[in-house]
Amino acid sequence: MLRPELLVIGAGPGGYAAAFLAADLGLDVVVADPEAHPGGECLHRGCIPSKALLHIAEIIDESTHAAELGVSFGAPRVDVRRVRAWKDQVVQRLTGGLGQLVERRGIRHLRGMARLTGPHAAEVDVEGERVEVRFAHAIVATGGRAVRLPVFGESPRVLDSAAALELDGVPPRLLVVGGGYIGLEMATVYAALGSRVTIVEATAELLGGVDRDLVAPLARRLEGRVEDVLLGTTVVKARDTGDGVEVTFDGAEGATFDRVLVAVGRRARADGVGLLRTRAEVGPDGFVAVDAQRRTAEPSIFAVGDVTGEPQLAHKASHEGRVAVEAIAGRPSAFEPRALPAVVYTNPEIAWCGLTETEARERGIPCEVAKFPWSASGRALTLGRTDGLTKLVVDPASGRLLGAGVTGPRAGDLIAELCLALEMGARAADLEHTIHPHPSLSETVMEAAEVFAGTATHIFRRR
Repeated sequence: MLRPELLVIGAGPGGYAAAFLAADLGLDVVVADPEAHPGGECLHRGCIPSKALLHIAEIIDESTHAAELGVSFGAPRVDVRRVRAWKDQVVQRLTGGLGQLVERRGIRHLRGMARLTGPHAAEVDVEGERVEVRFAHAIVATGGRAVRLPVFGESPRVLDSAAALELDGVPPRLLVVGGGYIGLEMATVYAALGSRVTIVEATAELLGGVDRDLVAPLARRLEGRVEDVLLGTTVVKARDTGDGVEVTFDGAEGATFDRVLVAVGRRARADGVGLLRTRAEVGPDGFVAVDAQRRTAEPSIFAVGDVTGEPQLAHKASHEGRVAVEAIAGRPSAFEPRALPAVVYTNPEIAWCGLTETEARERGIPCEVAKFPWSASGRALTLGRTDGLTKLVVDPASGRLLGAGVTGPRAGDLIAELCLALEMGARAADLEHTIHPHPSLSETVMEAAEVFAGTATHIFRRR
């Protein structure tokens, strides 16, 4: 029997961030996870492998785009086996490094599934043997799983995102079901690798909830890179014919595809953890109820990451994990982000944080929007990428930043400055008067603030 101060169930970004901080603070820590090394879905089958493949897609796209600039490379030849090997190498290097950090921190890693048997006890199945763990506190960080659609049955031709990232081959025709960030990222990858991609989305728009002006550049770019985008359309029937998947749509003509990727969301993996043997509460949506310190209704049990609700993002999970450990250690800590960034790693990337313009309008919150189009950015022109946009959502009375969004190359990197500005309660004037390097894409943040002030150098506005 093991008697640690802290048991962490699940070693994804939330779990291993919590375990590492707890060990650094001097706590005796045990981690239970089926994988040989930490990383969870994100590193093993999600964030990292998808970004590796998206980089390949970006290279292919840039090589094609270079012809417009006077440089021709010829048609790219994709060696799927070598691409897959490189992607796997990236994953192995990262997860292997985390495994070394587990050892260096003196954390005990039980490679198996854990199940709570009470508020201070759990059982871990390690290669068929039951290991009992008695703990002072536990953190549940078991992540989520992809939602399945019954209409597709159990056909091996129907993939979830994890299966699609295995990259067993490049199907001639691919149907992507879901116009959210996972579906669009995978559509970007497979279209670049040579698949004829069709995207079908049940709602009337891609990336629902994201401001339309941020999504518009991506929507325009997709028109020339995928075969079709079917909005307001659902799959009503699907049949594996042996040679493909025959799909019938509601509102569009049916077709046959070699593979189908279902990317319609993820659900919390809160079942099977034994939470029902504690006072922890799981809502009808499957999420575990937690307070600002990520503590459940059972004082000894905490939960972080995808199991606690939307948005299901790795960086949210990591921050929650650290908050939970600080609370366990008796430090004043709470999960109260003013700016929680979200990034869609398509081409162009889309990133936003804080209050969106759409949310402000729906909630009746007074706001003024300032936009700087990248067509006026010298750096964007040198990159041949003038389809970008930087926008600020500002309180008209105080001038304080309420939210921000960026569309364009490396938007996911640019959003960090705006997150910091929001967290520090910055005004648009603070961004306006912060000297940014020229020429750079980061300049567009400063110039968007200049637009708000009515003093934009590179945009003329008649008074």
